[in-house]
Amino acid sequence: MPRTRLSRRGRRALLALVAAVALVFAGGAVPAYAEPGEGGSKKLQDALELTAKGHIEAKAKLNNSKRRQTALTAELKSVEGRLVGLTAQVGEVAAQSYRAGRLTPVSMLLNSADPQMFLQRAADLDLMAQRDGKRLRTLTDARQQAQQAKLAIDAEVREQAKQLAVMAKKKKEAEAALAEVSSGSSNGFSGGSSASAKPAPRNSDGSWPSESCSVKDPTTSGCITPRTLNALKQTQAAGYKRHVSCKRSGGGGEHPKGRACDFAAATNGFEDRNATGGDKAYGDSLAAWHVRNADRLGVLYVIWYRQIWHPGTGWRSYSGSGSPAASHTNHVHLSMY
Repeated sequence: MPRTRLSRRGRRALLALVAAVALVFAGGAVPAYAEPGEGGSKKLQDALELTAKGHIEAKAKLNNSKRRQTALTAELKSVEGRLVGLTAQVGEVAAQSYRAGRLTPVSMLLNSADPQMFLQRAADLDLMAQRDGKRLRTLTDARQQAQQAKLAIDAEVREQAKQLAVMAKKKKEAEAALAEVSSGSSNGFSGGSSASAKPAPRNSDGSWPSESCSVKDPTTSGCITPRTLNALKQTQAAGYKRHVSCKRSGGGGEHPKGRACDFAAATNGFEDRNATGGDKAYGDSLAAWHVRNADRLGVLYVIWYRQIWHPGTGWRSYSGSGSPAASHTNHVHLSMY
C-alpha cells in the first residue's frame, strides 16, 4: 500500500490538531466557542460602570459622614456633661457674690485691723477673682465647643442627605440603562452565605483607590488590577476553584481593563450549554458569595443565569442574546471597581 507524503505545512497542521485534541481531552483547554463575552451594548456596559461606581462612591461618603457624626455626637455629649458642672460652679460664685456683696478696697480697709491684714485680704480677693474668671472662661469655651459640634453634626446630616440623593439618582439611571435587557427585579440566588473575603485596601476615608492593570493575571497572559487579583484569590480561597478567565483584550466592558473575571460553572470549563444540576448550584452559590462580599472586595456588578446584581438596584432579570455565554448561563461574570 503506497505511502502518502505530507508537505511540511501539512505535517505542522496535523501536529497542531493532535496537540489541541490532546489538550481538550486532558481538560487543559477551553473551547473557543464557549469563551464568554460580557454581553449587552457598549452603552449599557458604560452605564453599568458609571452608575455602579457612582453608587459605591456615594455610599463610601455616606458611611464616612455617619462615622464623623457618631464621633461628633460623642464629643457633644461629653461637652454637655462638662457644661452641667461648670454652670453649677459659676452659679455658686454668683450666689456667693450676691450674698456677700462686692468687696471693695475701702470696705476691706475699714474691716482690717492693720495694713498687713488689708494686704492679705486683697491678695485673697485677687486669687478668688482669678479662679472665678477661669471658671467663666472655661464655661464660655465649653458653650462654644458645644455649639460648633452641633453645627458640625447638622452639616453631616446635610451631607448624608446629599449622598442618599446621589444614590437614588444612580439607581434610577441604572434602572433606565437596564431596561433594554431587564424586565424587572428578581430573587437572586441562595448559597454563598459566608462573608469570608479578605477586604481589599481602601483609602483612609473609606473610598477605593484608583488602580491600573498592573499585576500578572494568573488565568491568562495579560494583566489585571490588584483589587481584581484579590477578588480572584479570595474567591478561590472560599472553595470556588473551577476554571476562570479574567483579562481579555477584545470587546468592551471591564475585561480589557483587567477589572473582570468569568468563572465557569462546569468542571471542564466554559461549555456551550446551560448549567444544570450541580453546575447550576455551583454558579448560584458563587454569585451569591460575590454579592455577600461585594463591599469587602469592591464589586461593581455580578451577572449569572439571566440575572444581574448592581449595588444600586439589587438583583434584576438580565436577558442576553440567547446563547449560554451571552445569557451567562454557563459562567458567573464578576466586574470590579
